Amino acid sequence: MRLTTFSDYSLRVLIYLALHRERWVTIPEIANAYGISRNHLMKVVHALARSGDVQSLRGKGGGLRLARPPEELRLGALVRRCEGEAPIVECFSPEPGAPGCRIAPVCRLRGALAEGFAALYQALDRYTLADLAGNEQPLRLALLGEKVRARPPRNRRR
Repeated sequence: MRLTTFSDYSLRVLIYLALHRERWVTIPEIANAYGISRNHLMKVVHALARSGDVQSLRGKGGGLRLARPPEELRLGALVRRCEGEAPIVECFSPEPGAPGCRIAPVCRLRGALAEGFAALYQALDRYTLADLAGNEQPLRLALLGEKVRARPPRNRRR
């Protein structure tokens, strides 16, 4: 399975927001950090705000932030919302009168695909946004060039 760019960007936005929970973040800031299109991000952010995953505030001093703690955002649910309900192959289409597949009555592909996608979402449901953003320092370094804070040396007794 290949996730859409929309799902990919949605997850990237949420990771960025999880790293900056203390403040409002702008779309240009996220676009610059990842090197991706602001126009694409505007569509993504709009959908994330509509779904209640992100809060948005217009005007000077506004921006975006997570609407819920990262521990409450399950990846499986996020990806399901982003990917939508479109059938993965023609034989999954619920539309009456949709062109049928000649081998549908004897095909085993539908069952195998359904099982595979169920397993994928089951695996994603075990993870939260907090799991993705748990390595905060390396992520900040990769995205923002922020240096990882050095820890003071431990005193050793001899």
